[in-house]
Amino acid sequence: MSYKEVLEQTSKDIHMELPNNAEITRIEFEGPEVAVYSRNPRVLVDDETIVKGLAKKLRKRIVIRSDPEVRLPKDETIYVITELVGKEGEITTIDFDELVGEVIIEALKPGVIIGKSGEMLRTIISKTLWRPNVMRTPPIESRVIKTVRHLYQEHSKKRQEILKTIGKRIHRPIIYRDDTIRVTALGGYAEVGRSCSLIQTGESKVLVDCGINVGSNSPNNTFPRFDLPEFDIDNLDAVVISHAHLDHSGFVPYLFKYGYKGAVYATKPTRDLMTMLQIDYLDVAHKEGKTLPYEQKDIRESVLHTIVLNYGEVTDISPDIRLTFHNAGHIVGSTIPHLHIGEGIYNIAFAQDIKFARSNLLDPANCRFPRLETLFIESTYGKPQDILPPRAECEKMLRNIVNDTIKKNGKVLIPVLAVGRAQEILVVLENLMKTKEIPTIPIYTDGMIREASAITTAHPEFLSKNLRERIFHAGQNPFLSEQMKHVASNEERELIVQGDPAIIVATSGMLNGGPSVQYFKELCSDPNNALVFVSYQGKGTMGSKVQKGITEIQMMENRKTVMYHIEMQVHSISGFTGHSDRRELENFIRKVTPKPERVIVFHGEESKANKFASWVYKTTKRESMAPPNGTTIRLR
Repeated sequence: MSYKEVLEQTSKDIHMELPNNAEITRIEFEGPEVAVYSRNPRVLVDDETIVKGLAKKLRKRIVIRSDPEVRLPKDETIYVITELVGKEGEITTIDFDELVGEVIIEALKPGVIIGKSGEMLRTIISKTLWRPNVMRTPPIESRVIKTVRHLYQEHSKKRQEILKTIGKRIHRPIIYRDDTIRVTALGGYAEVGRSCSLIQTGESKVLVDCGINVGSNSPNNTFPRFDLPEFDIDNLDAVVISHAHLDHSGFVPYLFKYGYKGAVYATKPTRDLMTMLQIDYLDVAHKEGKTLPYEQKDIRESVLHTIVLNYGEVTDISPDIRLTFHNAGHIVGSTIPHLHIGEGIYNIAFAQDIKFARSNLLDPANCRFPRLETLFIESTYGKPQDILPPRAECEKMLRNIVNDTIKKNGKVLIPVLAVGRAQEILVVLENLMKTKEIPTIPIYTDGMIREASAITTAHPEFLSKNLRERIFHAGQNPFLSEQMKHVASNEERELIVQGDPAIIVATSGMLNGGPSVQYFKELCSDPNNALVFVSYQGKGTMGSKVQKGITEIQMMENRKTVMYHIEMQVHSISGFTGHSDRRELENFIRKVTPKPERVIVFHGEESKANKFASWVYKTTKRESMAPPNGTTIRLR
């Protein structure tokens, strides 16, 4: 059966199931979805059981869209919605996504627009034939989110063609009914950085993550091993991104530079955050005179090819692979991708970066899956000695460092990753000031932290229940505290360095670039100042060297080598990390359900990966290994 015959058969099945008065005008495979365009979608919206039954029968994602010809004009739609909702809903923005026939409504009180049991939503659909997508107005405006929406609007027709192309690959008939499943380690095995795994079945080729090792100075160790014969960009079906950090998403635009035309699957926060980080990566690389692996246009292409999924959604990404995202507890929107291969033949989960404990920002990682034969799991803190202090103890340590430094009239510099640790630390500091455990002094944020916080709070459904309650019900948004002051210029940085005691939270977290390095240069020679590491310091980074006790460090300035003497107090508080420590990793292995037949350990230095793999085998009696990059493992 050809692709055309598959589409024709699917269309025939849908026409048989749906009532005639729905007036179906066309049916398309758009990405993983079957898009059904209707001149009278009210019929299908009023009786949701019709579409649910159809999706269950066809085992495909069905989405009902109004035919563009019957949608109310945009200006009239805005008027109708405004009149229906009134001032009570406090609408701030009404926007449109023509491709999917959505009217995007941002409001301070989204519950009013949704109405009791979704009544208002159905009324809006009935009167405008646009499908409302209601969102809470973000507490902080995000430039990246606005840019992504603008891209979608400007390139609506192109996006539709992209989705049709992707749909052809996903819904093509299966030719090779070969049950062989192989995984090739392209990056992030026996190391931390450039995470990339290639999954091959008889029918499909899928990448899970596509990252960059930002701490490496050697091109051979910076990017994934695309030189291996197993990798073929022309036959790549899909790219799955677990989360936004550059070591997992930083190399995605490179694929589009060299002709990839498939989909990138991610959650909404991951799409927005990785776009922000990729743009910043190019900016930093350009300033440092490095060769750029891709350009801004390749990032835009990546955005247009990204298909967003929520936790728990089951989605076809190739003819024989279904993807489901589960919460990883690492950063906002982070996931454990679960791949269901064939008709129940095999199941794989990638626990790349997980936090199997509750944090201020997120709920703990999921450990329950419908099926599981092979588990890939990180080992960042995989040694038996890698036991991190409890969160309460870490907050106490930070409190004491801040108080001691302020007494000496010094400044506290906290280098952070813009995404994840920055938001966690800001919440902790804000709470310590609110409870008067530390003095109320300025908290300066520098780099991409404000934008990352804006994206974080724009997706409240991915945050912990406690934080959602604080932000949206108690009216206590820690990121809008009056102590938080964002730095936007070199002049401001100079004033901060010369000014009164303060806390400076700046990117990058490993002192390998960004404003944290500028502050470090100015503050490092004064013993009254303090440097606090709160996240993992990658091997070879300047942060790692300083953390290990180096007292002098050379840096290039205006083509001259300058020696810096480190006199400031250097502290490390490891418990704020978004990774699981050894104890949490062991708990995850013990509690994961169902028990996997095989465990593959990666995302950790070689010695840590090997030690943790050895423990897994001794404890579970299941096959366990920690392969290096370049290895191809046959799972079946």
